Amino acid sequence: MTKEEFVSIVNSKLKLVRTEYGLTQDKMAVVLGISKKTLVESEKGRRSIGWTEAVALTAIFSNSTILQDAFGEDLPDIVTSLALDKVEVKFPSTMGGKIWWREIKKEGDYRIQQNVISNHYRLLDSKNFKLISSFDLETVEKYLEEVL
Repeated sequence: MTKEEFVSIVNSKLKLVRTEYGLTQDKMAVVLGISKKTLVESEKGRRSIGWTEAVALTAIFSNSTILQDAFGEDLPDIVTSLALDKVEVKFPSTMGGKIWWREIKKEGDYRIQQNVISNHYRLLDSKNFKLISSFDLETVEKYLEEVL
């Protein structure tokens, strides 16, 4: 998944999320920090919201059934993976991926897992610290080679 694909999916769910939370167009525009005109045009498919608005919407409404059906429960991790694509950061420890993850590869103390909903990948160390997250398996495998 690319940022553009993510924004497109979020854009297509915009009106559904707004109605799920019982918000008027005026109130949703205020919540997202955009004009009502921009919101209306986005809901009608004449304009797409941008990356910033898509991230804001998914952060604010991360418990939305509509968004969870589209992306799975780990929405913040998907946004992080897209935002930090090709950028190295030190991630905090995870719970090890007991529910939403399947193990793809294990080498030494490291595991590559894939999210069962979004299909993005992450590399965990023996203490369940995420070292990298990406939609590109080759990127994660290359990082694994470097740490081995």
